[in-house]
Amino acid sequence: MRKLAKLILFFSFTFIIIFAAAAAVKFLSLSVDWAKNLPAKPETALTLLLTAAHWALSLALFSSIILAVNYAARREYFAVMAVGCVMILSFLFCFGISFALEQWKSVPPSQRSGVPLGSNGLILTNSLNRNETAVVLLNGASDPLGPRVVAIPGQRLVYQPSAAANYILPPVLFGDDTPWFMESLAIDIRLNAEMFRQKFLDGIFPYLFYAGSMIFMLCSLAYVLKFSVWPLANLFLAALVFRGVLALNTFLNTPEMQEITDSFLNNIIPVSIALPLFFLGLGILLNLYSLLSYAAKKRYDDEN
Repeated sequence: MRKLAKLILFFSFTFIIIFAAAAAVKFLSLSVDWAKNLPAKPETALTLLLTAAHWALSLALFSSIILAVNYAARREYFAVMAVGCVMILSFLFCFGISFALEQWKSVPPSQRSGVPLGSNGLILTNSLNRNETAVVLLNGASDPLGPRVVAIPGQRLVYQPSAAANYILPPVLFGDDTPWFMESLAIDIRLNAEMFRQKFLDGIFPYLFYAGSMIFMLCSLAYVLKFSVWPLANLFLAALVFRGVLALNTFLNTPEMQEITDSFLNNIIPVSIALPLFFLGLGILLNLYSLLSYAAKKRYDDEN
């Protein structure tokens, strides 16, 4: 019971810390993106916070399962007990936070007004590079569709007395040097969070089936954490495997793959439950493989 209590505390603290930190960072990122919009779009702090929380929930789910299962493997906990405990905790946290976020949407939000970005002569460009096209707003952010001067490298300055309402301005002076790997990871986490939210809105049973099958499959990857005698190598390998699962989930949820899956199944089962069934079947196969590997290793040790 003491080991079980330690595992519960470890998972709970890990999930809460990752969720809170990721939500705060994502909220700041969304706030910066909102501030770069010209003309300023009406937005609410609650909307940004809910979006950040949904994104952080997806990240916390994957990260806490990796760390908790790795912790149990290093401490040599009983596999069935550890996997079962992590599965139950993952689902409880995931469902509880999703329910709280949907209930929080009913709170009347206070609309955020635009923040002052600069006075007359505000310069907008895609990056800090001097060789990039720049737009100079002569009346500043207060009149983003008013007179402007466009500076194109290698060409003369172009004066425009006004701009059409659908004219897309470059973002305000904020560079985006995010590596491709991190950007693709953030996109996959966002798409996974949107899928979790959509299943929750569809009803309790679709959410239970989808979230439960994914959590079951992720927890079934525990054998990966015993692949090497080096704990850090096992943790790194598990992170790569979980990244592959996240990318696979995004790929299989695309409209094109949904159409291919639907035509392949030929209306035998609804396409909405095809992916959860795939995760469920893969999790069962992984558990069978882990069980057979354990039995074979034990028999080998007994013979020697």
